[in-house]
Order: sequence, then C-alpha cells, then structure tokens
Amino acid sequence: MEPQNVTNPVMEFVLLGFNYNLKIQQFLFVVFFIAYLMTCLENITILTVVITDYHLHTPMYFFQANLAFTDITKSSVNTPILLSGLFSQHKTVPFNECILHMFVFHFIGGAHIFLLAVMAADRYVAIHKPLQYLTVMNHEVCVGLVAGSWAGGFIHSATQIALLLPLPYCDPNTLDNFHCHVPQLLKVAWIDTYLTELLMVSNGGLLHIAIFVLLLISYTVILVKIGRQVTEGKHKALSTCIAWIMAVSITFIPGIFICARPFKTFELDEVASIFFTVLVPVLNPMVYNLRKTEMKKAIRRLVSRVIRDSSQ
Repeated sequence: MEPQNVTNPVMEFVLLGFNYNLKIQQFLFVVFFIAYLMTCLENITILTVVITDYHLHTPMYFFQANLAFTDITKSSVNTPILLSGLFSQHKTVPFNECILHMFVFHFIGGAHIFLLAVMAADRYVAIHKPLQYLTVMNHEVCVGLVAGSWAGGFIHSATQIALLLPLPYCDPNTLDNFHCHVPQLLKVAWIDTYLTELLMVSNGGLLHIAIFVLLLISYTVILVKIGRQVTEGKHKALSTCIAWIMAVSITFIPGIFICARPFKTFELDEVASIFFTVLVPVLNPMVYNLRKTEMKKAIRRLVSRVIRDSSQ
C-alpha cells in the first residue's frame, strides 16, 4: 500500500463487522450465542469430569482435557467480539488491544494444533505398543508433551506478532473483519509486505500443513492396524478413528485456507474464521469425548454425586 498518512501513526483500528440486514444479523446472533453456550457447557463438563473422576486419570483424557481448555479459551477470545459485531456497524479497537488479541488467539490456536498431534501420537502408542503404553506415556512424558504444545503455540504466536509490530500502518485504518486478523493488518501497512507474508506463511501455513499431513498418515496407519485385528470392538474403534480424522480435517482445512496462501482478501476468509472460532469448538467434544462410554459413565457419576450432595 502506498503511504497516505505516515506522519500520524495508527493508534486504533476500525472493525467493519457484518453488513447483513437486521433480521439475518439477529438470526446469526442467536445461532452463534447458542453455539458459544454449547461450547462452554460441553468443554467445562469434560474438564470437570476428567479432574474429579479418577477413572479418567489416564494419558488420553489428560490430553483431551487440555484440548477442551483450548476450545473454551479460543472460542472466548473471538466469539464475544463476533456477537458484539453483529449489532455495531463499526467497532474501534486500540492498536495495542488488537495486537494482544491476535497474540492470545494465535497462542491458543497454536497450542491446539500441537495438542492434536500429541493426541494422535498417544493413540499410535496405545494401539502399536499396548503392553508398554503406560510405561511410554508416563506422567512426566504427558506433562512434557502438553508443556511442549503450549510452548510451541507461544513461539508460533510470538513469531507472528514479531513480524507485524515493526510494520508502519496508515489510514484508512479499517479492517474488513469482525476481529483483528493478520491479513487485514497487512493490507493497511504502507510498505511492501511480500517478504513478511512469506515468513508468516512459513510460520503458520506450513505448520498447519505439516501437522495435518502427519495426522492423516498416523491415523491411516492406525486404521490399517485396527483393520487387521479380529476383536470384538473392532468396528467401534474404526468408527472412532474415522470420526477423529473428520474432526482433524474440519479443524485444519479452515486454518490452511487462512494461513497457507498469500494474504489476499477473499470473501470466504470471514466464513473460515467463523467456522474455526465457533463451530470447531462445538464439534470437538462430541467427536473426542462425549461419544465415549467411559465419559458417559463418568458424567452420570458426576450428576448422581451432585444430586446426592444437594439433597443432603
């Protein structure tokens, strides 16, 4: 972008939000609000059950509890902004707040995709090394893998922000999205951002693609292994693994669409952001946890305990 007003640095950004008619915006508000409530209810239930029920104190549920935490926080970072944007034509966001929002979102999102890789590795060990599973995935290893996931998310996010901060921004300071979004910020930078875009694609896009490919390979290997077994729970294990592949796909495809291409604006950018922010956190608990017999039994035990305690 050519410089238009470089003497006065941009101190705030204007989010354009949505330009639908009032009835559509009201409908979307109800849908997204219900989705957010479901996200919180599902994931808080999972966290509570995993923490309080010793039957679920296993590596698999430890990782899934951390994934539930990322789903809650990731949704809570963007969904309130999304809901408020449905009823305000223009929302002003200070520059520092915009940068902080992007850092937190990329931090949580980065940790989320690393946790998905950890969960795939956990299932791989469980199926290929069942006798050594608890030895390999001991407490120290599990804590280290989760800590590494959060550290990876931090490094990813810090790199994104470090590439954005030195850029000079100019008027018009409008961002055509419902939240602060990296491609939109690059549009209002008044210098050539081609190199920055390449570095960001390397940091974000290639990371998404590499982990997505590794996950597909690992789950394919697991499917083949399960397919060769003649066991009573074979079909249930196959359906679970296929569901996990679908969940991974709906998580990574929007992320790859946003991060793994040159930062040109497409109408589907906003749709992909909403899908990643609102729908994925709702679907993850259904796929990874709420279908499991152990989780259903643990939830029933929790409900019975709450009812019993309240009646005393």
